[in-house]
Amino acid sequence: MSIKVDVWSDFVCPFCLLVASSLEKLQKEYDLAVHWHSFELRPAGAQPMPPEYLKRILAGRPMLERQAREHYGIEINSGPMGINSRPALIGEKYAQAQGQGKEYHDVLMKAYWQEAKSIDDPQILQELAVEAGLDGAQFRVALTQPAYNAAVDADVALAHEYGLDAVPAMIFGEKFLVMGAQPYEVLRRAVEQAKKEAA
Repeated sequence: MSIKVDVWSDFVCPFCLLVASSLEKLQKEYDLAVHWHSFELRPAGAQPMPPEYLKRILAGRPMLERQAREHYGIEINSGPMGINSRPALIGEKYAQAQGQGKEYHDVLMKAYWQEAKSIDDPQILQELAVEAGLDGAQFRVALTQPAYNAAVDADVALAHEYGLDAVPAMIFGEKFLVMGAQPYEVLRRAVEQAKKEAA
């Protein structure tokens, strides 16, 4: 029996990259149905990052890069900070509707965190969508469609309804909430607990 895992994520969240890596590893061991949901770390109209907060992020970057390399086998070479991830999230909703959600998610995460691509650029997004198996012209039109924009809003609203105010946030088997970039073993225990409940 497949265990449902709902994951709230933003493409510009480094910890979401690490969790995606752990979930991929878990899927080799368990039958998981992973559903990606949108969450904007920097929604439109948000105040600019205070300089001291930005300094803290930059100061912690070497430790994050070391953790990604040593524990996840990922070399980080990230895209520009402070970009608007909304177009990428809208694109993900279109990709999901076309049955290419996982491929799109994987391509976008790699493009931003390992290839330093600016995923707020519609042209770059279109190229990445094609790489994920989508029709580029239709994808470009979808970025302007109210229905996909509304789907992002619905994900964010559901996150707030659940009391989620940061990402990554995962709900295993519709019961067990895990917040943050937890170690693989923590996620594995959540899957085991969800399996027991389902049985």
